[in-house]
Amino acid sequence: MALDGKLTKKLVSNLGPGRHGDGNGLHLVVDPSGARRWIVRVTVKGQRNAMGKPLRTDFGLGSAELVTLPQARDRALEYRRMARAGLNPRFNATREVPSFEEIAGQVHIERLPTFKNAKHGQQWINTLRDYAFPKIGRMPVDSIGQPEVLMCLSPIWTEKHETARRLAQRIKIVLDVARSKGFRDGENPVTTIKDAAILPRVRAKPQHHGAMRWQDLPTFYVALRERKAMAAHALMFTCLTASRTNEVLGMRWEEVDQAERLWTCPAERMKTGEAHRVPLTPEMLQILDEQRALGSDVVFEGQKRNRPMSNMSMLMLLRRMGVKDVTVHGFRSAFRDWAAEAAGAPREVAEMCLAHRVGTAVERAYARSDLLEKRRVLLARWANHVCGG
Repeated sequence: MALDGKLTKKLVSNLGPGRHGDGNGLHLVVDPSGARRWIVRVTVKGQRNAMGKPLRTDFGLGSAELVTLPQARDRALEYRRMARAGLNPRFNATREVPSFEEIAGQVHIERLPTFKNAKHGQQWINTLRDYAFPKIGRMPVDSIGQPEVLMCLSPIWTEKHETARRLAQRIKIVLDVARSKGFRDGENPVTTIKDAAILPRVRAKPQHHGAMRWQDLPTFYVALRERKAMAAHALMFTCLTASRTNEVLGMRWEEVDQAERLWTCPAERMKTGEAHRVPLTPEMLQILDEQRALGSDVVFEGQKRNRPMSNMSMLMLLRRMGVKDVTVHGFRSAFRDWAAEAAGAPREVAEMCLAHRVGTAVERAYARSDLLEKRRVLLARWANHVCGG
């Protein structure tokens, strides 16, 4: 049984960056990033370093996310006993290998700050939970090879190819991290499977969002105007701005500059991860004026006070109106077709209205303007078309 020390479970979770001693050579190391790991310092009996002094060495005992304080004390005690017997723990220690699920959970926690939003972070671990954990989750991470990876990928490779491709990427990341921590050796089996083309080639079928013809939009908009529901107002604004669903439904009043006639959607709601400025036409401003009178923190309030609507609310409105085979996202496609066929708009102006990246990374580095005023003119023409002008 491990000896007691200075640290407690609460301290292990809350101590700031630095090296914190527990006693008997055991230390908790907290990195500036917040990552926590255990090390033990021992002096190996009868062995000398390059300067002829007793060999004193630090050994890693694993992440504090995976190794508890009692486990760290047990392992530190084992290392000290070997050192006193003249055995170097680097070559004689046996350590418990974590399971695939344990390493995946740690990777998920460490990467949470890097995900675009909480939803994407949850999707990352959910893919592993649904398709990998039931088959290899409990296996020691050093025992996972090509057969085990194929066991996860093969059943969904053709039917759910995009999911399988993402699953393969995430399994690879987990196994790479395990190798970096010393729990695996050799090449990553996901890489081997890919390079050897073991799985059949699948041609991705393009999936298009159902869209309304731009010629039919004015008639639809007349019917939409007659609706009093909040979803109708949000859908009108979505049509006029050619924005994405989550961009509009998450809209807050502090994002709107009435004087400049400008809406700035923040980076965290944009697919590109960059803030996007949307010029507001008179029709858009009229919708916003009606919404402002409600006094909510969000522009398009849902059933709960100061909370946005569900992201399915506008689609359900379309179905109640009898509009089939059309999605909310499809109105962006209608705008793009109109811009090319009827307005003759320059490609880069139309694409920037949709908040798409235009050109290569080098071209974007030099062309830094977002063409706001040209987009303002184009969106005004679009609003004129949609509203039947």
